[in-house]
Amino acid sequence: MPSRRGSATQLAKLLDVVVDAVYAVDADRRIIFCNDACLSWAGCAAEDLVDQECGYHAGEGLSGGAAVAAALCPPPAALAGRRVVAEIVLAPDAATRFAEFIPLAGDETRALGVLVIVRTAPQRSEDDLSAGDAAGARLHARLQRYRRQMALRGHVDRLWGESPAMKRVRSQVLVAAESAASVLVLGPPGSGREHVARAIHYGDGAAEAGSLVPLACALLDTELLSATLRTLRKARPESVRPATLMLGEVDALPQAAQVELARFLVGGRFAARLVSTAREPLAALASRGAFRPDLACLLSTLTIELPPLAGRPEDVPLAAQWFLEQANARSPRQVGGFSAEALDQLSGYRWPGDLSELEAVVNEAHSRAESHEITPRDLPTRLVLAAEAAARPRKPEETIVLEDLLAAIERELIERALKRSKGNKTKAARLLGLTRPRLYRRLVQLGLEPDEQAQ
Repeated sequence: MPSRRGSATQLAKLLDVVVDAVYAVDADRRIIFCNDACLSWAGCAAEDLVDQECGYHAGEGLSGGAAVAAALCPPPAALAGRRVVAEIVLAPDAATRFAEFIPLAGDETRALGVLVIVRTAPQRSEDDLSAGDAAGARLHARLQRYRRQMALRGHVDRLWGESPAMKRVRSQVLVAAESAASVLVLGPPGSGREHVARAIHYGDGAAEAGSLVPLACALLDTELLSATLRTLRKARPESVRPATLMLGEVDALPQAAQVELARFLVGGRFAARLVSTAREPLAALASRGAFRPDLACLLSTLTIELPPLAGRPEDVPLAAQWFLEQANARSPRQVGGFSAEALDQLSGYRWPGDLSELEAVVNEAHSRAESHEITPRDLPTRLVLAAEAAARPRKPEETIVLEDLLAAIERELIERALKRSKGNKTKAARLLGLTRPRLYRRLVQLGLEPDEQAQ
């Protein structure tokens, strides 16, 4: 009887002559085998890929074999024992490849590993997946494609979304990165203004960028600002691109510091690029006398306005998947995506804290998830309560017209008195504490008695 090692070697030789790309991943998410077709497709040597640990994320910050391994990582559902079909993206312009992730026998909650067969067309339909698994696999593939496209065009990897507003922002960021003009980035708190400012500074490559000097304007005084400006003016160029002074929350810059900054800029002796962030346009502040008009113009040559997350709910699933995969990259816990019900709750929430709040919610749900996907029970309670409140909208408050209310009450009392007196108006007036003539006048006014004088 051949040994187990000999059988494994023979199996590897057989798989090496298979035309389709085939690889295997063990239960610890380590690639243990790649056939020749897989290595050729991935553009890697065996020593660069085999034994690489892979995580279910977009591969941010990875290169070489580690980046390829991240792209090849099986969905967590496959490692949990489910058979999954999903797209694999190795390059933005490469032909689409579909992988069938076949779990190898294990217990009910975990497979011993996953055998993967990659083809140009799926052999099984996505209909074989649950709605959550299929949605997660599609979002993961979109992130992979976006990540590889944007890695070639600039550091705008956090600006996910297919809404027209986000497409416009991505285009504006890429233009601003190639320009030396001052840029103002507007947006609500938590929208990622500082991240966009850094993306503009680094452009297509961090190696070509100069120094990035971030300043929190709310904490600046004239002395600190002057010292920083003098240092930047004297500094020698250290790269192809100039240094960038990043003014965070420039709308909170004290008046005295505004005077000092305007003096430096108007003098024309400041070579560094200026990128500022603010909550509202500086021109609007200047019109109210809260900001220097000349400085507002100097800082707003190009303006990029980040749309609030609440106004683009169609972008929430992809942004949530991005934060989820970032959590996967930091943790041994691997979660594949969100159930359809969880995505509905995320998309229906108003997000007062914008992207920062979404990131915090996803991180909390990731730490609480008990399966390969996030369900509504993993989400924070406030989201569940918000969804319940949205399902039962508040009734509009009715306006109370005092005269109409009093007339209705008076009508009811008069009708009761007439009923008790069997229609005798004299007795009814006595029960109500009125004179008979006064009761008669009220009967006419309330429409309970015809006006004999008008007839």
